[in-house]
Amino acid sequence: MDLASGLLHGFSVALTPMNLLFGFMGAVIGTIVGILPGLGPLGTMALLLSLTYGFDPTAGMILFAGIYFGAMYGGSTTSILLNIPGEAASVVTVIEGYQMARRGRAGAALAVAAVGSFVAGTISLVGLSFLAPTLAGAALRFGPAEYLAVALVGLVIMSRLTGGSLMRSLMMISIGLALGTVGMETVAGYMRYTFKQPLLAQGIDFLPVAMGLFGISEVLITAEEPVGKAQLQKVRFRELWPTAVEWHRSFWPMLRGSVIGFFVGLIPGPSPVISTMVSYSVEKRLDKHGEFGRGAIEGVAGPEAANNASVGAAYIPLMALGIPFTPAMAVVMAVLLIHGINPGPLLMTEKPDLFWGVIASMYIGNFMLVVFNLPLVGVFANIIRTPLWLLMPIVLLLCLVGVYSVNNSMLDLWLMVGFGLLGYLLRRLRYDLAPLVLALVLGPMMERSFREAMMIGRGDLTVFVRRPISAAILAVGLAVLVLPTLIARARRLLRRAPAT
Repeated sequence: MDLASGLLHGFSVALTPMNLLFGFMGAVIGTIVGILPGLGPLGTMALLLSLTYGFDPTAGMILFAGIYFGAMYGGSTTSILLNIPGEAASVVTVIEGYQMARRGRAGAALAVAAVGSFVAGTISLVGLSFLAPTLAGAALRFGPAEYLAVALVGLVIMSRLTGGSLMRSLMMISIGLALGTVGMETVAGYMRYTFKQPLLAQGIDFLPVAMGLFGISEVLITAEEPVGKAQLQKVRFRELWPTAVEWHRSFWPMLRGSVIGFFVGLIPGPSPVISTMVSYSVEKRLDKHGEFGRGAIEGVAGPEAANNASVGAAYIPLMALGIPFTPAMAVVMAVLLIHGINPGPLLMTEKPDLFWGVIASMYIGNFMLVVFNLPLVGVFANIIRTPLWLLMPIVLLLCLVGVYSVNNSMLDLWLMVGFGLLGYLLRRLRYDLAPLVLALVLGPMMERSFREAMMIGRGDLTVFVRRPISAAILAVGLAVLVLPTLIARARRLLRRAPAT
């Protein structure tokens, strides 16, 4: 199936009433989640993961795509109107967006953010449509050694890009990999670390871990924080249209942000956050008006385009290689796995309805988000006034019911509570939880690939460097791990060297 016929088939799937409903629900839920500070798209998708058990997998994927894109839209609303980033990827938008609101240009900032997000989302989806099938074809040449190399290098790159200490990130990866060894060993078939619990024979389920780390811990963190009152900047619908000058100044930042976000989205790690920072830095360097820090519209257009473009790009490694590069994609991967579907290079041929239907639904979802977000911006912004004492118990109830409803297991509830306490402690100690989640998802696949590669190479570890693709991927990982340290040491030596 070529690209044109694939997209036509995808639109025929995405435009069915049920899938349209799920796309709309995802867009609305995502927008609300992006507005409310704290929970984020990852926690929300983890909470709703149990609900997808009873849905068609295509509907579940469409729902989660809407949530992910919607959260990027919603986060900009409170960043501009309230000086509160509803989502981590909208932190940069606060800098210029709120200053524009104080100058009476909140409507222009919101419109540029929405249009920039739509343009970037469209560009990233075009890239997804072209690149995912091509990469899937190339991935058919991958063997166990290549898959292990990609997963290992992905974790290494993420440990460098999380923004915290390298040792802390590696510790989180180690914990995730250790948790991934629980259950039946894949080759010999003996039990490991099950403590005579039959339910652990299949390993630790992703759902209680994700709900505990991101749902329960969020409730505990929020319960500690003092209640603050936000002052809402009012904006009328007729004020949403930017001036011709503002459109002109926003055009190139939107395009640059789209390109930056797309390519950053292909890198393992928190790509929406990183892409906004890179885009803001680029726009600040190219500034010709001297308004950065005082409400530069380029500082809204570029980062908002970047975070949306990175979302579409993040689907490419998952759908083409079957490897999630972000925690949110790990949750999306769980939707497929619970329905017995393995993402990867064969997904496009074995499940064309799902592959092309999800891509087409993203085009439709982006259009929905623009149509509904701009006219209802005041309504969505008022959601921030929902009292946390009402919201957090609902989140807690969803966690408990969602986890128990899957296996009717008290063990899953205890695991969720335990990981909730662990997540709370780690967040208080400023550890990033994303490497742990990704390592938990990738661990079993890495172990299986390692064992298969060892069997192919008859126990010879050089099998990983004798295969050209595997060797090249490992070389990239080694460079990412070593080069930053060497460059930092070289800079220190140059600073200490006496001037001649």
